[in-house]
Amino acid sequence: MGRRIERLTLDHLGALEDALPACRSCLFWELDPVRAGRLAEDRGARCEEKDAWLSEVLREWGSCGRVALVGERPVGLVVYAPPAHVPGAAGFATAPVSGDAVLMTTLRVAPEHAGGGLGRMLVQGMAKDLIGRGGVRAVEAFGSRGPGRACTVPAAFLDAVGFRTQRPHPTTPRMRMDLRSLLTWRDEVEAALERLLGVVRPKPAPAPETGVGRAPGSARRAGEEPDAPVGCWVSR
Repeated sequence: MGRRIERLTLDHLGALEDALPACRSCLFWELDPVRAGRLAEDRGARCEEKDAWLSEVLREWGSCGRVALVGERPVGLVVYAPPAHVPGAAGFATAPVSGDAVLMTTLRVAPEHAGGGLGRMLVQGMAKDLIGRGGVRAVEAFGSRGPGRACTVPAAFLDAVGFRTQRPHPTTPRMRMDLRSLLTWRDEVEAALERLLGVVRPKPAPAPETGVGRAPGSARRAGEEPDAPVGCWVSR
């Protein structure tokens, strides 16, 4: 079955009920501990609060997540937002998040699809979104080492996908992915590909000398490019 990454929507959030039921109703990041505790026994209210949070961030900031689909079924998600929209982050010893970064809060893949690369695809989708919109220099996340804390991402995974420790901690280091370095890397790769294509692309055969458009007896100067037929794309 095909796999793809799409923008997270309210419809996707509702459809994650089967694959990731805990994420569907979790308010660890979206509310401060006191407000979240008041809804601890009311799953329906927690889901409504989660929907309201996503709607608010989408309205005020824009796209704030990506979802992994296998076929048409959502099986994983990543959520990210400016720190001002994530009050739950204040409880970490390594808080606050840097002023030039957004916070990646949730990254989960359904157990039956774990280990297949969907987590890395979600991180790549997040980075592509943030680089494309501009104005965001980095993504940070609270990793977990050892038992860690609920709703954090294993620091080993963050290491593997390009995050580096920003503020160390025995169990919950704050980690950072610099989007500027990713953008520079992308530009360098694209430039290298252009150079490679320039080497392997065959040179066009020189056009025969017909004398059309030239003074009688004139010859084409060395290195001059042949005239291109009207309407044709010329490879350079």
